[in-house]
Amino acid sequence: MTSTEEKELIAACLEGDTTAWDNLFDEHYTPTARFVFQLGADLNPSDVEEICQETFITIVKKLKDFRFKSSLRTWILRVSANKAHDYRNKQLAAKRGGGTYSVPLEQDNAPFNSPIDTLRNPGLQPDEELINSEQMTLLQQCIDQLKQPCKELIELRYFADMPYDEIAREFNLNPKTISSRLSRCLDKLERIAVKVFKPEKSRDNYV
Repeated sequence: MTSTEEKELIAACLEGDTTAWDNLFDEHYTPTARFVFQLGADLNPSDVEEICQETFITIVKKLKDFRFKSSLRTWILRVSANKAHDYRNKQLAAKRGGGTYSVPLEQDNAPFNSPIDTLRNPGLQPDEELINSEQMTLLQQCIDQLKQPCKELIELRYFADMPYDEIAREFNLNPKTISSRLSRCLDKLERIAVKVFKPEKSRDNYV
């Protein structure tokens, strides 16, 4: 959808055109659901559906505030990411103290491999290599420990598969700067991942 078509669609929605709203949902609901599903392997289809419903309720309420500083899809994905994080935090709060999470053990002589390697390799897509895996759950735990804007940059680039130029427009930066920042963010994520995926490796550093 071109920017002109997008503006016309939004204008029609704001005028109360139900067909326009249907078109907006048809255009953006499935990509949003796919994005949310990739944000956490602990999310089941029912969770994703609830998060998407909350997302599009917000879109309906807030569409009049959209200022075209990014594409509509970028804005919707940012809303859905916030909704997903809120939802997962509520789930964790409800389960706090009510169970344990086991980290997969590796042999002592096995090399350290984490999904960060998949993110660094542009030839591999997270949805092909990580979805529905225990590693995906652990990876999301690592990402949740990042501060903004690293957290958002990684989610938009690697889980929404958003091109550098669109992310650059979103953050009002040039694509080279985005690439550089993403590289530094992945370095930070990898340092966190070492402790989460192979905690014995980080403990050895203090022996």
